[in-house]
Amino acid sequence: MKSRLLAGVAAVVLALIGAILMFTYAQGADQRAVRDLDPVGVLVVMKAVPAGSSLETVKEAVALEQLPGTAVGKTALRTLDDAAGKVAGADLIPGEQLLAERLIAPEDLKTSGSVKVPAGLQEVSFQLEPQRVVGGRLEPGDHIGIFISLPSGGVESKPGETTQLSIHKVLVTAVQRAPEGAAAQPAPSASAGAEANPRDVNLPTGSLMITVAVNDINADKIVFASEFARIWLSKEPLDAQDSGPKIMQKQDVYK
Repeated sequence: MKSRLLAGVAAVVLALIGAILMFTYAQGADQRAVRDLDPVGVLVVMKAVPAGSSLETVKEAVALEQLPGTAVGKTALRTLDDAAGKVAGADLIPGEQLLAERLIAPEDLKTSGSVKVPAGLQEVSFQLEPQRVVGGRLEPGDHIGIFISLPSGGVESKPGETTQLSIHKVLVTAVQRAPEGAAAQPAPSASAGAEANPRDVNLPTGSLMITVAVNDINADKIVFASEFARIWLSKEPLDAQDSGPKIMQKQDVYK
């Protein structure tokens, strides 16, 4: 009886030892495989990073990992020591190796190419939050409508806030994602004639720099609105309906 009990205990112990050995072997299999393939330490993205993020944000999102040499990209980075002042040039996805071309100078950060400026027009740029730029879906070559809202004084006979689609079918020549930390157009202050709106919050992350081709008069309007008013854009193709100038006020919204 005692011998059978001891034999049973021994069998259980041997089974446990075998399971532990198998688990340890399996855990080390990947490491042995990597060692056999000349491992190289490279930076791998651990959490998502949006395009335009600063180098500090990138540093917090990557980690040095050992990968088989045959699987490492030619431009994969091992350190960020030489990347000072650069930003993420595209959205970084968890699991990807951090390639050198993914980090670029802030001024080179463009979501798309540019188009030729028509003769007689000039370019002017302004920065807006994504919700003011058709959700950020604009591309060079698109045509837009530019709405300008003034806190007061837009028309002497119409005191109070006014909004107007002031410039029609404007050609977009370039669209850039603003570097992280660059503030979008601020709300006008209460001293400018309007009470502060709690929804008017600067959203620097993801803001866009829009460049358009306009004549000198409309360039004046855009610069003035960027300095002292608010701008909102619509995507306005060349065949969009134009019902003529209309100044919108509070009392007109429900008409």
